[in-house]
Amino acid sequence: MNAMSDQSAKTYIDVFNGDGDGICALHQLRMASPRPAATLLTGVKRDIRLLARLAGVENALITVLDLSLDGNRPDLEKLLVTNRVLYIDHHFAGKIPESPNLKAHIDPAPETCTSLIVDRLLDGRFRDWAIIGAYGDNLHRAAREAAAGIALDEGELAILRELGELLNYNGYGRTIEDLHFHPAELYQSLKKYRNPLDFWHSSPKLNKLRHGFANDMKKARQFEPYRASKVGVIFRFPDSAWCRRVAGVFINEKAREREELAHALLMDNGDATSMVSVRAPVGRRTGADQLCRSFPTGGGRPAAAGINRLPDEMLNRFFNEFDEVF
Repeated sequence: MNAMSDQSAKTYIDVFNGDGDGICALHQLRMASPRPAATLLTGVKRDIRLLARLAGVENALITVLDLSLDGNRPDLEKLLVTNRVLYIDHHFAGKIPESPNLKAHIDPAPETCTSLIVDRLLDGRFRDWAIIGAYGDNLHRAAREAAAGIALDEGELAILRELGELLNYNGYGRTIEDLHFHPAELYQSLKKYRNPLDFWHSSPKLNKLRHGFANDMKKARQFEPYRASKVGVIFRFPDSAWCRRVAGVFINEKAREREELAHALLMDNGDATSMVSVRAPVGRRTGADQLCRSFPTGGGRPAAAGINRLPDEMLNRFFNEFDEVF
């Protein structure tokens, strides 16, 4: 089969994770290569099998950002028959399909994220947005290392950190209704800004995110650990929209407070299952994906991973494997 050319594409589709890393990765790419008519496909952070929604699409140039290739493999292989795909990601990919219609940039290293991969591909043209994406993925060390090469003072770096955390905070929820803004809407609101400091000063959406973030985190910080061992700490939240919204930022904060320990957060799904977020110790970012992939609906990357639906009868097994892995 001959490779489809970019010029033969009738449709442009941008598919991206709805968290801060996915949004910032796309923003960098589109500042470098604008596509004003592109269709946007995204969802809540845990909605990673987005390529299934493109069944039947033909003659499109599809960009996929911050979504596990392994989790989208069957749908990707179908799309590659008649579409050209650019795939950029930092999650576990497994075997990458061999196709002249696929260009893949996959780097699962624990200290990188999709925004930083895009930054490398663009030779650092929009590095401040890559730094935001890194902060959103709780890669504070990598964010500061990336910032070392550009002129940012501590106040400006603090702004980029806040932007990363707020964009990431907005992506967490069971459904779009849990979120303050649809991720596509949030991306559309920032894409006109080349300088993130201008976005920080001007966007009315940030005030709503700040207010929601402060209220949700105030409630979350009142929770004591549900289980603690010598290797890690596990928290448990009830079935509530605010819990789902703050899950990622809360567990990231806890991971930074005790860098030598692993952390996990269980959130009641209301159906005898739990949504699980796991963070490997900050000092050695490995094991989270190994743990979560050993359970149905689990996946992620070495530093941060999750399970969408952990049955209650598997809780003790999860606790035991958590201790064994870390």
